[in-house]
Amino acid sequence: MLVTACLIAVPVLVIVASLFQGFSPAWQHLLDTVLQDYVINSLLLMLGVGIGTLLLGVSAAWLTAMCEFPGRKLFNWALLLPMAMPAYIIAYTYTGMLDFSGPVQSALRAQFGWGYGDYYFPEIRSLGGAVCMLSLVLYPYVYLLVKVAFTEQSTAVLEASRSLGKGPWKTLFQVALPMARPAIVAGISLALMETLADFGTVDYFGVSVFTTGIFRTWYGLGELQTAAQLAAFLLLFVFALFTLEQYSRRRLRFHHNSAQQKPRRIELRGWRGWCAFAVAMVIVTAGFALPAAQLASWASDRIGSTDVAAFLTLVGSSFTLAAIASACCLVIALLLGYGKRLHPGQLEQQAARVSSMGYAVPGTVIAVGVLIPFAWMDNQLDTLMREHFDLSTGLLLSGTLAALVFAYVVRFLAVSLQTVESGLARIRPSIDESARSLGKRPLQVLQRIHLPMLRGSLVTALLLVFVDVLKELPTTLILRPFNFNTLAVRTYELASDERLADAALPALAIVLIGLLPVILMTRTSSAAAPTNPHNKDDHE
Repeated sequence: MLVTACLIAVPVLVIVASLFQGFSPAWQHLLDTVLQDYVINSLLLMLGVGIGTLLLGVSAAWLTAMCEFPGRKLFNWALLLPMAMPAYIIAYTYTGMLDFSGPVQSALRAQFGWGYGDYYFPEIRSLGGAVCMLSLVLYPYVYLLVKVAFTEQSTAVLEASRSLGKGPWKTLFQVALPMARPAIVAGISLALMETLADFGTVDYFGVSVFTTGIFRTWYGLGELQTAAQLAAFLLLFVFALFTLEQYSRRRLRFHHNSAQQKPRRIELRGWRGWCAFAVAMVIVTAGFALPAAQLASWASDRIGSTDVAAFLTLVGSSFTLAAIASACCLVIALLLGYGKRLHPGQLEQQAARVSSMGYAVPGTVIAVGVLIPFAWMDNQLDTLMREHFDLSTGLLLSGTLAALVFAYVVRFLAVSLQTVESGLARIRPSIDESARSLGKRPLQVLQRIHLPMLRGSLVTALLLVFVDVLKELPTTLILRPFNFNTLAVRTYELASDERLADAALPALAIVLIGLLPVILMTRTSSAAAPTNPHNKDDHE
């Protein structure tokens, strides 16, 4: 366990260590020119996405958890669909629709006879556009946590508020929201971590933030050390968010409501109910239905001219890479989770925690953190072989699939580990003790008892990491071998060349595959939701 945790921690430690190795002239150039823009734009992006996910997530959670209106059961799971839409794909799609040559502005010019410069239209390729795109796909983090918080709130407290003359709106703002504040902070923190990790959206919109700066410093200036130091500064933002999220979790308390009376939803009748329906419909349409329909339209137009063999090769390489990475994550997660179960000491607990920290680190940072030690090992090995055998080994590790898979394991191991630990927690320790008393060794207990009982959790862990790897862009873009493409990279390349319609087919494939974990979460949420009768309540 300790060796595995140390290996997983290497990329992050390398990035932190770069701060103590001196600053190059390129760093002074960044400081004099663009570093201020990186900081300001990153902060503004976080502020905008924080407000956007707060408004969308809390509104959706309140409507589905605490209100009864037409279509509530449908929106209960449909509001999760934007999670299947990567931010960079929704950015490409809306750009194609809202740009000057897109269908929206073209229709306006045709309808009113306008020409260029005769009217104002918001610029989609801007910081505000990036805020909107990220908010539309990241609000489900807030929605999921806050909906659970609303559902588990004490009925007695809410009823006391209503009995004291507080209407639904005052109850929401003065009682329900303060009680759900830890869940709100946790959800927004997760959304902001994903915001800091985003590369495709901000790069396509031309917004200068830390992730684009790291990529440009490495590829544009050829300064890997300076890129690592930029990544270290980005880690400060991530660490602040991680600390805030952990602090909010400390304040969470779980109470069992033993009252016989079930929570009553606010019955929204007439125009109020249809307003609630409209709000939920707008969120789902903007976050999933509209961009998915546009992608499907573009893909159908290009399907006849698509090189099927090339596309299948692209799908095959993407699936193979995702399968290898998800299998590696699953095996390591099983090793760590079962080792922690056998030896639940403080050292094992810390090892598992260290192994999980990569999920909070942006893919760009991890890619640079992997590239530095792998390149160092390649150089050392090449020097050794030249001195003793007069033979150059070249690049054996960096720029290979091995480096890319290792980066994926660092980035997504936490997803597998959390799922495996959750499954192991449901297996009673008495079962282990009974098997051990019959002479079975720990490995035999794992093979014959735990693995069959963990089948559902293992499949879930495998699927979640598989989809995450398939969607990952910055890590793949930096570490992929030459002449090796994935669906995400090909989508990025085509969109960067303004071939948005050609990018639709690989983008649509990513979105459809991304629906799988959303379906899993929907089924899990439905199974866990209390089956309470919907008693009618007074309305304003």
